[in-house]
Amino acid sequence: MGVEIKESPVSDSEFEEMAAFVRDYLEASVENEEDGGRMRWYPWHSAEYRFNHIQNVVDLGERIAREEGADVDVVRVAALFHDIAKLEADQEEHAEEGARIAEKYLETHGDFPESFVDQVSRAAAKHSYQGDLSDLSLETRCLIEADLLDKAGANGAALMLLRMGYEARTHVDAAEMVGRVLDRSTDAAARVESHTAESIAHERLKRVRWLKEWLESEVPGMRD
Repeated sequence: MGVEIKESPVSDSEFEEMAAFVRDYLEASVENEEDGGRMRWYPWHSAEYRFNHIQNVVDLGERIAREEGADVDVVRVAALFHDIAKLEADQEEHAEEGARIAEKYLETHGDFPESFVDQVSRAAAKHSYQGDLSDLSLETRCLIEADLLDKAGANGAALMLLRMGYEARTHVDAAEMVGRVLDRSTDAAARVESHTAESIAHERLKRVRWLKEWLESEVPGMRD
């Protein structure tokens, strides 16, 4: 008896259209704010950064979902929409708002199964959940793990170093700033549940620790 191959409900072209919609929505969120975008002077609050973060979460989510046996399409579409409302809604409400937008989009763009739309919406709505990940569906877990992991590692370190300029810090604070990323990476490694996410987290943790130690060994502190 052969292995049944499940047909994906989302074609490559449909996914590309979704991605374009999300990117345009983020850009419009910034343009429509009277002050030119909430904290736009911080790069991670810009449409460009937010969409890059979303793409990273999509890639990480797909990898985790595939290796852990989750529904890859649910995870990657939920990842695509998870932060779509981040630049216009309050932090406490952006997940629910993103889920609402995802649900409306899927219901009006294509003929997606109702169960698929519901799974995507529920995963997006729960991606900011702070409790035990074992209480959630596998797909939601994959999304949360991917979201956590993008804030660790090289991406987090680069953004933290960039932040020094916005806070008028000098290069001598680099090790301290990377130390914050190390703390975040440690927290991520402790929180993720899947073997795949744990492996990614520990690899990133190792690299951030190395970067912090390198900075400490070669960048002198302030002298009197």
